[in-house]
Amino acid sequence: MTSATTTPNSTEPNSTQAERDVRALHAAHKGKKIAPGEIAIGVIIGRTSEFFDFFVYAIASCIVFPAHVFPYLTPLAGTLWSFAIFALAFVTRPIGSFIFMAVDRRFGRGVKLTIALFLLGGSTAAIAFLPGYETIGHWAAILLALFRAGQGVALGGTWDGLASLLSLNAPKEKRGWYAMMPQLGAPLALIVTAGLFAFFLNTLSRADFLDWGWRYPFFVAFAINVVALFARLRIVVTEEFARLYESRELQPSPVVETIRSEGRNIVIGAFAPLASFALFHMVTVFPLSWIALYTDQPLERFLMIEVIGAFVGVLAIIVSGFVADMVGRRTLLAYSAVGIAIFAVAAPLLLDGGDLGEVAFMVIGFILLGLSFGQSSGVVASNFRSATRYTGSALTSDLAWLVGAGFAPLVALAISARFGLIASGAYLLSGAIVTGIALFVNKELGGRDR
Repeated sequence: MTSATTTPNSTEPNSTQAERDVRALHAAHKGKKIAPGEIAIGVIIGRTSEFFDFFVYAIASCIVFPAHVFPYLTPLAGTLWSFAIFALAFVTRPIGSFIFMAVDRRFGRGVKLTIALFLLGGSTAAIAFLPGYETIGHWAAILLALFRAGQGVALGGTWDGLASLLSLNAPKEKRGWYAMMPQLGAPLALIVTAGLFAFFLNTLSRADFLDWGWRYPFFVAFAINVVALFARLRIVVTEEFARLYESRELQPSPVVETIRSEGRNIVIGAFAPLASFALFHMVTVFPLSWIALYTDQPLERFLMIEVIGAFVGVLAIIVSGFVADMVGRRTLLAYSAVGIAIFAVAAPLLLDGGDLGEVAFMVIGFILLGLSFGQSSGVVASNFRSATRYTGSALTSDLAWLVGAGFAPLVALAISARFGLIASGAYLLSGAIVTGIALFVNKELGGRDR
């Protein structure tokens, strides 16, 4: 095995044969300075690929897996079990970060990204070949859980530091504008994913869709991951990125050491966007499961409503960049949390209010989501020391998704099925309250990031 050229006290990037091979693929970009716009494109493509994997599984959890993997259960129980497996990716994601940070330090970032993205795409594509319960019995659920865990481990390795690099290269007066760019990946991915599922639902019979139609979006996910890999490597292997790596701005620090020194910032950073993450599921995954279980509405129709909402979300995220640069990210997040708290009261009434109510629910929800989610990335990144920024940001992201997203569909559906839609509003309200507390506790953020 080729050994790395780094020493314990060295800050130079790893230079294994594998890493040199990855860099050779992009030799044409040697010596090229990275422009913020080019970084932004790489970030958006990368995040879109990750969220596409997220939404493909999430939508299938609502309309495919209950019948394909859990046909022996009631539709509600099957959906709850699908959401329980959904949470596995968020549980295993920190494990993936721990493993791939070691790979990063030992073999280099290009090697890490290549392995992680092929694992992510492979795990997603493997689900496309998953036999149903009628073919292999309970092994269907076991394999689904295994592939979902593989997605989570891979996601832990997809952290490339590009969002941090974008922030470092952004003009001070435009931090909010550049901070929103990685978040555009979520609504863009939802537009494509929901559109794909709506197309197959609309053109195929129910039997054909459940037999083979639902599998195609999972194949598409693998192709998107390959494209995203090369888009990100094109930047990661440049000398400008290496220079920041050498200066320790983007060098992975040991996980345990980072947690010990930055634990407070990591925890605050994970809870600060909780309102946004709770709303994220309230307007994407949860309503689809509710419509599938408790109404007779065509699923493709509601998926197209989500597509419309996602377009609104794209615009709202862009607006968040302008607003954050005027009033500050912390202020925008605080007011967004207040807006989400108010929406939490009205949301159950809107979702249960017929066609017009559903459209209003999605549009208002995505406006609030865009404003808050657009600035939730790295809300406390300025608190991290440069030596721990790369790993600290990755761990914050992992914990934020675990706390705010991992079990959200499961909890929201479980309590709503028991106590009615009003319970989902209470769940969303709790997220807004936690966000307010986290922003209040993190007082120094107001001085560092306006």
